[in-house]
Order: sequence, then C-alpha cells, then structure tokens
Amino acid sequence: MNRFRRLMNRQVYGIGIIEIILILVVIIGLVLIFRNQIEAIIQSAFSSISSDAGEITRDITVSSP
Repeated sequence: MNRFRRLMNRQVYGIGIIEIILILVVIIGLVLIFRNQIEAIIQSAFSSISSDAGEITRDITVSSP
C-alpha cells in the first residue's frame, strides 16, 4: 500500500510539470504566431509615450521665486 501511495505521489508531481511545459509551449507558439502584431502594439505604445513625454516637458516651466 505504501508503494502505491509513493507511486501516485510521483505521478501527480509529474503531471504538474507536464502541464507547465504544455502551457509554456502554447504561450511561445502564440507569441511566434502573433509576433508582428505584438511588435506593432509595442511600437505604438513607445511612440505614444515618447510624444506624450515631449508634451509634458514643454508644459513644465521653471519659475524663479
């Protein structure tokens, strides 16, 4: 009976690792499939951030006391 319990514990642990590996494979596959779209979104976000940063620095004025 103890041998059966140890065997079951090993199998349950192995299933968790397999699930994690499968999830990583799916995520990597999705990234590879949608690579161009992801790059376009990131490029758009960075250009928006840089243009907004330029507006913020123009709006700041240094006043002397």
